[in-house]
Amino acid sequence: MKSILRNIIFYASALFVLTQILEGVKISGGFFTFILGGAVLSLIFLIIKPVLNLIALPLNIATLGLFSFFSNVIMLYILTVLVPEIKINAFEFQGYSFAGFIIPNVALNSFMAYVATAFSLSIIVSFLTWLVKK
Repeated sequence: MKSILRNIIFYASALFVLTQILEGVKISGGFFTFILGGAVLSLIFLIIKPVLNLIALPLNIATLGLFSFFSNVIMLYILTVLVPEIKINAFEFQGYSFAGFIIPNVALNSFMAYVATAFSLSIIVSFLTWLVKK
């Protein structure tokens, strides 16, 4: 029970951070929607992810585990279907420059917006998990 509540808080916090850093992620409805989204995302990762990973095992073996990342994209899409207040739209990344490293402007279509959001979500949740374990 304690781990499920922790996952709900982690995912709700990650959804809030995603709305702040990615302009394609829109969540309407306030605090309740973040908690609901965190709960649904926690249940999706608890119930649907093992089934999806089992079904996609041949693809995971063939792509050396790369397809497991796309299973996160599928679960994020399921979240947007189950919670209509959460929307992920196409957006344009404005670019970034730091100490000579330059990331140019990139226009992301809907699929790539889901990929970028899933990648960012996994980084944020991993960071929060690491932060709590320290």
